[in-house]
Amino acid sequence: MKILYYIILLLPSIIYSQEKISGMIMEANEKNEPIGLAGANVYWLDTEIGTVTDIDGGFNLSYDPKFKKLVISYVGFKTDTLTVSNPNQPIRHWLRPTDNLDEVTVTTRKPSTARSYLKAQNIINVNSDELLKAACCNLSESFETNPSIDVNFADAISGTRQIKMLGLTSPYILIATENIPSIRGASQAYGLSFIPGTWVESIQITKGAGSVVNGYESIAGQINAELLKPSKDAKLFVNLYGATNERLELNTHLNTSVGSKWHSGLYLHGSTLNQKHDVNHDNFMDMPMYDQINVLNRWQYTDTENGFVSFLSLKFLNDTKQTGELNFNPDTDKLTTNAWGSEIDTKRFEISGKFGYVNPNIPWQSLGIQTAYSSHEQNSYFGLNIYDITHHSLYANAIYNSIISDSRHKIKTGLSYTYDYYDEFVNTLDFKRNENSVGAFFEYSYDNLELLNLTAGVRVDHHNLLGNFITPRLHVRYSPWRKSAFRASFGRGKRSANIFAENQQLFATSRAINIIGSSGSIYGLHPEIAWNYGMSYLQGFNLFGRKGDITFDFYKTDFVDQVVVDWENPQEINFYNLEGKSFANSFQTEVNYNPFEYFDLRMAYKYYDVKTDYNSGRRARPLTPKHRFFANASYKTELREGKQGRWKFDATFNWLGEQRFASTQANPVSYQLPDYSPTVATLNAQITKVFSSKFEIYLGGENMTNVKQNNPILGADDPFGANFDSTFVFGPIFGSMYYAGLRFRIE
Repeated sequence: MKILYYIILLLPSIIYSQEKISGMIMEANEKNEPIGLAGANVYWLDTEIGTVTDIDGGFNLSYDPKFKKLVISYVGFKTDTLTVSNPNQPIRHWLRPTDNLDEVTVTTRKPSTARSYLKAQNIINVNSDELLKAACCNLSESFETNPSIDVNFADAISGTRQIKMLGLTSPYILIATENIPSIRGASQAYGLSFIPGTWVESIQITKGAGSVVNGYESIAGQINAELLKPSKDAKLFVNLYGATNERLELNTHLNTSVGSKWHSGLYLHGSTLNQKHDVNHDNFMDMPMYDQINVLNRWQYTDTENGFVSFLSLKFLNDTKQTGELNFNPDTDKLTTNAWGSEIDTKRFEISGKFGYVNPNIPWQSLGIQTAYSSHEQNSYFGLNIYDITHHSLYANAIYNSIISDSRHKIKTGLSYTYDYYDEFVNTLDFKRNENSVGAFFEYSYDNLELLNLTAGVRVDHHNLLGNFITPRLHVRYSPWRKSAFRASFGRGKRSANIFAENQQLFATSRAINIIGSSGSIYGLHPEIAWNYGMSYLQGFNLFGRKGDITFDFYKTDFVDQVVVDWENPQEINFYNLEGKSFANSFQTEVNYNPFEYFDLRMAYKYYDVKTDYNSGRRARPLTPKHRFFANASYKTELREGKQGRWKFDATFNWLGEQRFASTQANPVSYQLPDYSPTVATLNAQITKVFSSKFEIYLGGENMTNVKQNNPILGADDPFGANFDSTFVFGPIFGSMYYAGLRFRIE
């Protein structure tokens, strides 16, 4: 098979390297000025011989006398076909833009968050400008200004932020780093806090069924974080952060070129919080004390002339947390009833490599190989509960890209392999397992740009515990009129539930752990299977001469099988396979508008209907608000000619409707909670002063409305009693928090 690939890749360039034509492709304008169009596709009709124009719009292309028709295309422009009668005469051609191929933007400038009218998938692109609107200390804090992702605390002990999409928690989201699945297995609970925000170049959020190329586990959607590239990042970058909760953080990037084709980057992150805080006076720390050291070394090789690019990344993390009662001393009180406390120590090592080849003569033919290995070791205890996990993971993926007939018909195909070894120690029980899977995928994309495009994909996988199965996915986009995009999608996802790693908050309770089931292959349980269906409508508009857009999304997730996490008995937590129905319906409408120059407004409303058939009956999923309102406003002062300084202002408002508590009716009256939580409204804001391209300072506040959940821990007065539970968290615990920092860079 490899020999066949090489023959396919090399044969056209060997056959047609004798003669060439040259020319320049330009953007049409009233005066027909020679403004080069970089990145335009130029190819011979009904062949795979083509090229892409350079930065000045120029190109050189192999020629054979039997070639007559030359096709020129570019996104947002009309596709033209030229007849070539004299190959010795340079070609000069102007492409004209197509009105209804505008790319959606939330501002009239480069958008910090954008959707496309052209892609079949419903993807939200978030760039570095959006990430800088908040302190953005790690990836879990990078979604505060994005209404498509919900962020909340998982419990009142660990300080862990939990994200949700379409009403479902992060295990149902495929979270990847540069398209390599990364937040999974043992890292599911805390992994988002292991990626510093300053390392992230951009984030792509895909709602609903994602691409089969990235795997079969995605159910609610996909989140991909693109990291900074050493060749593009500043030679030196420093971000220093300090907060009123006495959290300190330092990020430093060091990048250098090694010769003409190699670049190397060293990314250093250190953060600490070493003071105890108890704002609500329940004798428990409101947030853990912690220290984190995070080091990433990246190597990038780029050979554009021959079409090669590759990355090698090595990462090491050491993260330690301590939390619990104020008087807890781990040296004397660990695993005793002297005082309730917890320590979570994590060591993680990762190495990943990416290799890409783009045929210089046939730019739509490419081959990519991705490999990654990670070793994750967590040793932890919560009061008298012990939870240790070791997870070794290996991932490999090979992708081949090409076209059929012309660039409207694209294909991706390849193979993937995943290996996972788990060893979990839960109190006195030891759970070990090996998982391995081999899969093949094929994805076809049709794109006529003006009206319709679709992406249809299928995977076939063999898994040693999940068996043989097929994963189909389909995305369609139709644009019947200007600045519009109707989208529809459906797809299937399948995954093995890591019940302890994904629900570590259960250990910070006095609940008995019960696994009801023995016929399944993982903890005695069967895998989770779900179908996701979605529809979306995007419409751009002009109001009072200013641009905006409005989006309506509806997604439905139906579980064929699910590992139900049942909190309805306050003395127990029960895991069992679904008998009945479980579904998540999500509706969202979002408006982006640019009322005046340099001012952007984003508002969104979301409605969730998420229900599961528990053993006690059908109930709404606990701590999932039915209603949520979101608003974000940002403003920049004008960047005047000859000056580099400017101000940036940003504010985000969140309102959450009431959330259902899991039942506490079996508890004594003094330890019972109402059926629903109060509503919650929070306000975050940040001001940034940019002095120059090298230096800026920022000042901000989180939860400036000072909302506090006064009694987040049930039974805090008796932490070793039968009613202790720290999982009933519906809002902020600490109250207001203010921070300041600086950013310094040398390009």
